[in-house]
Amino acid sequence: MSDTSTKRAPFVIEWREGFRINVPQVDNEHRHLFELVKQLDLGTVDETIEELLTYVVTHFTNEQKLMEDSGYPAFEEHLKLHEQFGSTVAEFLGSSDDWTEERVQELRRFLNKWLIGHIMTHDLRFGNWYREHYKADPPEVTASQGRKVGWFDRLLGRG
Repeated sequence: MSDTSTKRAPFVIEWREGFRINVPQVDNEHRHLFELVKQLDLGTVDETIEELLTYVVTHFTNEQKLMEDSGYPAFEEHLKLHEQFGSTVAEFLGSSDDWTEERVQELRRFLNKWLIGHIMTHDLRFGNWYREHYKADPPEVTASQGRKVGWFDRLLGRG
């Protein structure tokens, strides 16, 4: 007989070197995103989500600036993917459901699956394109450089 009250292990995916797109700043930011998703737990969910959302805005802004400044031909398509992600997360977080262990795990599963899928297809495509066109490492960009309130900020009520 199994004990149905046994707590399941959290859904955790660790950063792997195989997730690298070989654009150092983007890889470092992706690694940090995985760390933040890993930190999600019921006891600190509100604080962790706040930190995670702030960092997602920073990462998307930095990544989009690299793409735009470099003339990446699929920039507009990539921007739409970020917008769709923002809408999905806003819808999930806008739910009036209370935080439960299952809801935290559902969010963690979604974030990990989205990150892996996005990195291994769209971001990797950008990394390959970028290295073909720019042999040296790109200069680091920061979201604070002339940062305006963007769509993701507005979507999450930050603007």
